[in-house]
Amino acid sequence: MGGVKVSLMGTRGVPAQHGGFETAVEEIGRRLAARGYEVTVYCRNPGQRQTEYLGMKLVNAPAIRHRMAETLSHTTASTVHAIIRDRPDVVLLLNAGNAPLLRPLQIAGIPTAIHLDGLESKREKWRGTGAKYYRWAERASVKWGDAVIADAQAIADHVKAEYGRDSVVIPYGAELIKPGSDRLGELALEPQGYHLIVARFEPENHVLDAVTAYRLSGETRPLVVVGSAPYSHWYVAAVHEAAEADPRIIFTGGIYDQALLDQLYANARSYVHGHSVGGTNPSLLRAMGAGTPVLAYDVEFNREVTAGEAVLWSSAADLSGVFDAIAGGLLDERLARISASGLARISTVYQWDSVTDQYEALIQQLAAGTRRKAATR
Repeated sequence: MGGVKVSLMGTRGVPAQHGGFETAVEEIGRRLAARGYEVTVYCRNPGQRQTEYLGMKLVNAPAIRHRMAETLSHTTASTVHAIIRDRPDVVLLLNAGNAPLLRPLQIAGIPTAIHLDGLESKREKWRGTGAKYYRWAERASVKWGDAVIADAQAIADHVKAEYGRDSVVIPYGAELIKPGSDRLGELALEPQGYHLIVARFEPENHVLDAVTAYRLSGETRPLVVVGSAPYSHWYVAAVHEAAEADPRIIFTGGIYDQALLDQLYANARSYVHGHSVGGTNPSLLRAMGAGTPVLAYDVEFNREVTAGEAVLWSSAADLSGVFDAIAGGLLDERLARISASGLARISTVYQWDSVTDQYEALIQQLAAGTRRKAATR
C-alpha cells in the first residue's frame, strides 16, 4: 500500500555483499519499494555516497569498528536517525543483538518487528560474555518486540517453549538458477567433478568434521572449501591441519564473485552443509535452488528446510561413509531424488515474492495498529 514508510535496520545494508540478512533486506526491500512502500535501508558502508538503490532510500550510519560493538553502535545511530528525522510507520529490525533499541523505538511510537537469527548464543564467536549478552538479547527481543519474526518453524518452537510467545514464521527466499559452467576452469574444476562446502570456519558449522570425513574417505573428486573466519583463527588452523595438505582438498578462501559462486553451487556433485545453530540458512537454499544434492548435518533446522530430503550425517565417521558410498556410485539414485526435491522445495516454499507477501501482511498489521491508536486519542 503506497505511502507506508518502512525502515530496515540492523544489517550492513545494501547492495548485498555479505550474508543472508543483507540479501534478505535487498530482496524484500526492493519488492516492497516496487509495491509502493517508502523503504529506507540503513547501511554500514563508510564512504558510501549512494543514496538510492533499486527504489530504496539508503542512509549510511556510522559504527564503532569493533567486533562486540559494531552492530549495536550502528543500529543505535540508525535508530536516532529514524526517530528524529525519518519517522517510519514500521521498523523491521534484524538481529536479536539489537534488542536494546526496541525500547527507544517503542517509546517513540514506532512499531517494530525484530527478526531472530538462529540460536546466536550458541555460536563460538560469542562465547563467554558475548553468549550471555545474546541470551539476554533473545529474551528482550521476545519481551519488547511488537512482533517476533522467526525464519524457521524450529526457531518459533524454541521461542514458544522458552518464552511462551508466538512468532511470525517467514523464511528466506532463493532463486532457481542454471548459471552454466564456463568459469569452473578458473579453479581447474569440471561439472559434477567436485564436492562443495561454503561456510564460515566456525565450530558450529562443522567444517572440521567435513574436512576430516573427506580426508578419511576414498573419494577422488576434490572437495572445494569456500570460506574464511574473521575471528576463529584457531579453528581455521585446525581445519587446515586436518586436511594434511591433501591435494584433493582445495581451499579457496572467501569468494565474493556471485557469478562464479553460483556456478560452483550448480555444478557440484554434492553440497556439504554442516551448519547447526541457524534457522533457514541462505547457503543451503542456494544449493537447493541450483539442484545440487545436499549432505546436511542432522539438526532440526536442516531437516525442516530440506523436508528431510537430504543425506543426513552427525559425525565425521558418518560423512566419511557417505563420501565412500558416493565414490562407489551407491547413492546415485538417491542423490538424483534429493536434487529434484530441492528444486521443488525452492519453487514452492522459498520464493522471494511469497516471502515479501508475508512481510507485507505483517507491515500492514503493525501500521494498522498504530493508526487505530492514533484514532482513539
